[in-house]
Amino acid sequence: MTVPDPESLEAVQEAIGYRFQNIDLLIEALTHASVAHTRLTSNERLEFLGDAILGAVVCEQLFETFPTYLEGELTKIKSSVVSGKTCCTMATDIGIPKHLKLGKGMTGRAPLPDSLAAAMYEAVIGAMYLDGGLEPAKRFILATVTQHIEDADASDHQHNYKSQLQQHAQKVLSATPVYELLDEQGPDHSKCFEVCVSVRGQRFSGAWGPSKREAEQLAARRALEELDILPPSDNGGT
Repeated sequence: MTVPDPESLEAVQEAIGYRFQNIDLLIEALTHASVAHTRLTSNERLEFLGDAILGAVVCEQLFETFPTYLEGELTKIKSSVVSGKTCCTMATDIGIPKHLKLGKGMTGRAPLPDSLAAAMYEAVIGAMYLDGGLEPAKRFILATVTQHIEDADASDHQHNYKSQLQQHAQKVLSATPVYELLDEQGPDHSKCFEVCVSVRGQRFSGAWGPSKREAEQLAARRALEELDILPPSDNGGT
């Protein structure tokens, strides 16, 4: 097996902000199966462990950061953050993929496949966990993942007006929006619903929608407009 050179080991420790007590764990994390004596001495097992730790830390962070999000909302953000694409990005951002040791048949490939960089990121997490426990692994994960959590949340909720209003109401007004069904019209198979929302006694303009859920979203949009958080829409928020 080709052992990573001392310069690579030093560079990776500098990049991740952690120094290993057992350097063999880091060597294993940087060793791809194509260059290992056996797959048991490659980074695959550490990748498996690191994946589980990454998931647990991200779940805890989401749970604490978004106390009003339901399971489905949390799951969407988690899926984005722990995806192979994001793990590859995080590894690339700190410059560690170039230190992965590969077999002759895989060297010289540019760029490195995303899946290998992602696996290396998770393997490093697994190695850190075994070497120093959960805390250093958690610090590393949060240092690299926090911005991606914020980006995923912004992307997922940029058109979720109920979520935007709830966050604003709880952060600024220490209150929870209350939705009220004002009216419904039309036959059973094609009803329309009018809903309004109130925050701390302030009632905002109602909005019509083809379902209660959509009417609530439009009512939240109206409230955000009236609070000057969003610009008025061309059609008045309907």
